[in-house]
Order: sequence, then structure tokens, then C-alpha cells
Amino acid sequence: MPYLRRLALGFGILTTLIGAGVLGFAFLEHLPLFEAFYLTAATITTVGYGDIVPHTTAGRLLAILIAFGGAGLFFYAIGLVSELILSETFPHLFGRRQMEDSISKLRQHYIICGYGRIGKHICRLIVREVPFVVIENDPEVIPELEKEGYLFLEGDATNEEVLLKAGVERARGLVTVLRSDADNVYITLTARSLNPRIFIMARADDERVVKRLRQAGANQVFSPYLIGARRMALAILRPAVTDFLELTTPEANLELQLEEVRLRPDSPLVGRDLLSSRIREVSGAIVLAVKKLAGEMIFNPPPSYRLEAGDVLVVLGERKGLARLEELASGKKAESS
Repeated sequence: MPYLRRLALGFGILTTLIGAGVLGFAFLEHLPLFEAFYLTAATITTVGYGDIVPHTTAGRLLAILIAFGGAGLFFYAIGLVSELILSETFPHLFGRRQMEDSISKLRQHYIICGYGRIGKHICRLIVREVPFVVIENDPEVIPELEKEGYLFLEGDATNEEVLLKAGVERARGLVTVLRSDADNVYITLTARSLNPRIFIMARADDERVVKRLRQAGANQVFSPYLIGARRMALAILRPAVTDFLELTTPEANLELQLEEVRLRPDSPLVGRDLLSSRIREVSGAIVLAVKKLAGEMIFNPPPSYRLEAGDVLVVLGERKGLARLEELASGKKAESS
């Protein structure tokens, strides 16, 4: 800590100055040590002299040096305290207000409740894709959030006021991954009551809590231990499948991606069947499944399947091809042509 070192330096200089004054006055003015200390203290604090004053020229020169040294230390201390206040208090105050202003401007964002091991990885995976704000109650984690540059609120996510400050009424989704299942249930209940349309994803360590979270309003519930066990079992039973799934994850940073694409009403693909849509020829992507607006999932749709507005295509392809498909699905390519 630089301020602690500077404080220690100032204290060391003060101790040295007092010691030099005591020894100097004792030798030059022929004073006992206590009276020499008294004279030194009176000189440093500039309270003036009373019954004990320096009589010799050398003693007076020493008094002048001690007086200037004491005044210098005084101004040094004032400057150090002022710098500490300005550099620590005001930046945090202004930085907090600036962050709150940024959060208040968020729309259709995600709220991540908890920046533990799971929350940390979620943030790293979605940081380039969607806006989000983190709610964290542990003061020791805050410096890491500041270092990453994430928008965050320091507070209890189970508090309704904190959720409102995070923009839960404007948010697209909420992810609660606290270690306490009871807290995750309470956050789900509160968020659902504040925003009936919000998408809620919750963590459940105890399998018995999964049902409660769904009853509380969670759209999806994940058990990290169960997911990990399934993944490990799949690696044992179907190693090739596991390797393929690893290649399609975002963290693999490869060209091949497993993505979902939603068809907008003005997309030229709407109303066509898969064969005449020429999705494979235009983008090189493979349509693995289609999720309907009602929630029905159609796996390996036939060439005669007719695409409808609102369909979510689950596709596999390279990034460039998927970008072209996104343009077609959104209608942007139709507008530009």
C-alpha cells in the first residue's frame, strides 16, 4: 500500500527530528533529556517558548531547523490526507454514480445474481454477446469485478430494491446462481413478481429444489452436479459425441459453431420450405432442429417443412455462414437487395 509506506516515512522522519532535537538541545543547551524533549516539542508544534528557551546561537539555529522541519511535516501530512481523500473517496463516489447511470440505461439486458465460480464463467462467455449487470454481496469479489470492467451492483440480490436498481423490470433475463438454494428460490419469486415476462434461469444444488424453483417461476433450472455427472458419463459412453460437442462450444474459439437463429416476419425465408429456402447453399449451415413459438421442438425437420415467422432454427455451421443466415433471418439482406 503506497499510502501506508508514505505514512510510515512521515512517522520515521518525525521520530528522527524529535530524536535529533532532544540530543541537540541536551548537548548544545546543557539541558536534561526531559527538558530537551520539552523544548523540542514546543519548537515542532510552534506553541512558543515559556520558561525554557535556547540561549546559544547553535541552539537557536537548531530550533530554526526543527521549526521548519515540523512545519514541513505538518504540510506533508495535510497533503497526504487530502490526496488520500481525493484519490480514494471521490473516484469511488463518482465511479459508483457513473455505473448506476449506465445500469439505468440498460434495456433487454441480463442480471447475473452471484459472481462465484459459475457466475464468473457465465459472464466470461456472454460478455461479447449480450449486455448484463452483476449483483454481488461479497466485498472481496468487488475488486475483481472492477478489474474485469463489468457493470455491477454491490448488494443482496434477495433484496427487492437491489433488483429494481439492476433494472429487473426492463431486463430480458435473470440468472441466479447463488450457493443457497433458498436464496435462489426467493430471488426467482421476487423477480417473477416484478417482471412477469422475464426469462429466469436458476441454479439448484439439491435435486428436490428443482420443482420448487419451477413453481416459483423459473423457466429453466440447472443442477451443476447433475450436468457435470451427465457430461462425464457421456465422455465414457460416447467419447466421439463429447468431442464433437466440445468443438461447438464458444470457448473452443473455432469456426464451427452451434447457434440458434430466429426468423423475423419480414425475412424472405418465411413461407418457404427448407428445400426451396436454400439455407444450406447460401450459408453452408445444417438445420438440426426447429423450435416453434409454442415451444414444440422439431428435430431433423424434413425438406418439406415450411418455415414460419418466430421459428428458431438450431443450426450448425461456420461463423461466416451463420452471419449470412442471420441477415436472411432478420430481413436485413432483403432490405438491402
